[in-house]
Amino acid sequence: MPDDQVAPFDAVLVHSFGGPEGPDEVLPFLRRVTGGKGIPDERLREVGQHYELFGGRSPINDLGRALVGALTAELRSRGSEVPVVLGNRHSDPFVADVLEELAEGGARRVLVVRTSAWRSYSSCRAYREDLAAALADRDLADRLEVALVRPYAEHPGFAATNAELVVAALREAHESDPDPALLFVTHSIPEAMDLTSGPGDGEERAYSRGHVALAAAICEEAGRRLGREVDGELVFCSRSGPPSVPWLEPDVDDRIRELAGEGVRSVVVAPIGFVSDHMEVIYDLDTQAAETARECGIRMIRVPTAGSAPAFVTGLADLLAERAAEHRGDPVTPETWGGLTASPSICPSGCCPNLRDPRPAVGERR
Repeated sequence: MPDDQVAPFDAVLVHSFGGPEGPDEVLPFLRRVTGGKGIPDERLREVGQHYELFGGRSPINDLGRALVGALTAELRSRGSEVPVVLGNRHSDPFVADVLEELAEGGARRVLVVRTSAWRSYSSCRAYREDLAAALADRDLADRLEVALVRPYAEHPGFAATNAELVVAALREAHESDPDPALLFVTHSIPEAMDLTSGPGDGEERAYSRGHVALAAAICEEAGRRLGREVDGELVFCSRSGPPSVPWLEPDVDDRIRELAGEGVRSVVVAPIGFVSDHMEVIYDLDTQAAETARECGIRMIRVPTAGSAPAFVTGLADLLAERAAEHRGDPVTPETWGGLTASPSICPSGCCPNLRDPRPAVGERR
């Protein structure tokens, strides 16, 4: 192994969704997110009211900067001096600007880690399209080589961290309730997007199947640690779009109401679909689902996200080292947790297709 585990890459990009940092940025941000979908400003202003509850500001950029700082410190502890930078899809600092700055500073190879652990169009390919558009927009394709770490929901850094957090929350719930319900939550997507997520060849529904597999592995580990059987189920939040388009269900609020009707007294809510506490977590879960639970007389315990937990940050650094070794041609055995299967670092052609507007994407085989 070289002295720098990330060699031959000379920069690391933490690729995030982005979010508004003040009230004046909310509407422009939502216009960028929904660009091309014909959603009127009136509807966007309704959605923007969620941000008003938090001063017109999303926490996602602060969380991204914290992750960059933690990942930088971890790489420095391993002897790597590569710069680690944040680049967003929908807010400043935009990926195109960041890649151009890296190129002007002498970078030639950039290794990218997304702040999204899963496989689907919205959680993977859309990021790869954003990178391709940035390279084309700034005429950087001949100056920068860009590679990505694999989707990492099954990596110990993410999976085991979530398991630890779930076990701690179940222990807290068991202090007052011997039989709490356990809901694993992720962002809902259209059924058609889920059906086409993954590489194809019988491996469709990689998004929902991956969540179900991780939830089952966490339940097995929790049961072993707690000495009792642990069952959980997958639910969804943040549905949008017209009612005529089927999205993944059940919704977390609907399921909480059903559980209340079944006599459940407490529920542990584990947002395994998210890397950090951004808007879908602090509004959809901490605000909306928490209010639903209160109305139903159910105690709700929300499990933290991985965020900048040391084990998660260590796992990201391990993923960077793994991808760099693969790029060098060194032997690599992808690390996984709980019997889960590793995702490829280079996607098959057509993986998680853009069903509305096919576009070029980096990080796939031709």
